Amino acid sequence: MKAIAVAPGAGVPEVVERPVPTPSPGEVLVRICRVGVDGTDYEVIDGTHGGVPDGDDHLILGHEAVGIVADANGTALEEGQYVVPTVRRPPPGVETNAYFERGEPDMAPDGEYVERGIVGAHGFMAEFVTSPADCLVPIPADLAPMGFLVEPISITEKAIEHARATRSAFDWQPASALVLGTGSLGLLTTAMLTETLEYDRVYCLGRKDRPHPTIDIVDRLGATYIDSRETPVSEIPAAYEPMDLVYEATGHANHAFEAIEALAPNGVAALLGVPGDRTFEVDGGHLHRELVLSNKALVGSVNSNRGHFEAAVDTLSALPDWVLAEIVSGVYDLTDLERAFPEAIAPVAAAGGGSTVRPDDDTTIKTAVEFEDI
Repeated sequence: MKAIAVAPGAGVPEVVERPVPTPSPGEVLVRICRVGVDGTDYEVIDGTHGGVPDGDDHLILGHEAVGIVADANGTALEEGQYVVPTVRRPPPGVETNAYFERGEPDMAPDGEYVERGIVGAHGFMAEFVTSPADCLVPIPADLAPMGFLVEPISITEKAIEHARATRSAFDWQPASALVLGTGSLGLLTTAMLTETLEYDRVYCLGRKDRPHPTIDIVDRLGATYIDSRETPVSEIPAAYEPMDLVYEATGHANHAFEAIEALAPNGVAALLGVPGDRTFEVDGGHLHRELVLSNKALVGSVNSNRGHFEAAVDTLSALPDWVLAEIVSGVYDLTDLERAFPEAIAPVAAAGGGSTVRPDDDTTIKTAVEFEDI
C-alpha cells in the first residue's frame, strides 16, 4: 500500500510503499479516505516536534483522519461504517495505564503515551491502518467528506470544557470571546463560538490584510476581525472590550501573558499553541495581581479524548456547510502532494512526476490528502 512518510527534519514528505497491516485481536482494519494537514504536521516535517517509532527512520504522517471499516475483525463495529480515529495510544510494550483505563489519555504526561502520526507511532496517512475498535468513533456517512475536521474540533471541545471547569465554582455566563489566530483551528473555533456555543460577541485576531479569505470567513460569521499589527492583544480591552474567554491558537509565547490583560474580571484564557523557547520581559507583579484581584485564570490544553471526539461529531453536523467549504481550501490525491503540503520546507515532487512549483500566496487555509473517494 501507499503511505506518506517523512524523515523528521528532511522537509519533504514522500510517498512510500508499506505492507497492508494485519489487525490484532480487538483491532479493526480501516481503509483511509481522507487525512487533514495541519500545523503539527509541518512541525513534524521540519523536525521541531514529534519523533519516529522505535527502530524506524521514517514516520507515516497524519493524525486527522476519516476512513471506512474494511475488516471489523470480530469487533462491534460494522464493515462499511465510517469512523474517525483518536490519536493517543499507550507506549510500545504497554497494554494500558491509568490514564487510558480512565478514558483520559489526553491527560497523560510525556512518556505515558504515543501519538499517531506525531510522536512514537505511525499515523493515518496511508491507504490502510489498524486501530483498536474503542479508539474509533463512528461518524454518519453524510459527514464523512469533512470527517477529518473532527479531530481539530475535538481539540476545541476539550479546551472549552476545561475553561468552563475553571469557572465551575460560580455562575459564569460568558458573552464575549477572543480567538487568537486565523489558521484552520482558529477559524473552526470562531465558527463554534458564533454558531454552536452562541457567544454574543466574538473577535478573531490575525495578521492579514483585506481582502483575504480568512477575514471573509470571520466577517460572514458575524465576528469582528482584529489586526494585531494595529491593535495588540493587551490593547484590545480599551479598543473593543475585555473578554470573558480568550482562546490562544498561535503558539506565540507573549500571547499567554497578553491574554491575562485582555481578560475581563472572572475571565479565563485557554492556551493551545506550543511555542519554542523565547526570552522576553514581562511585568510579573502586574500579571500576578490581575490573576488574583480579578479572579482570572489560565489553562493549558492539549489533545482530546473519545468523549471530545463524540462531541465534535455533533458539532461538525451543526456547523454551516459554507464554513467547512471555505475553511477547506482543497482535497488532493497522491499525484498532487505539493498542493496538499503548500507550506512544506522544500517543494514536494508529485508521485509519478509533476510540478514542484510552490504557491506564491497565503490564501490556503486547510488541505487534506485523499486516498479513497467518499
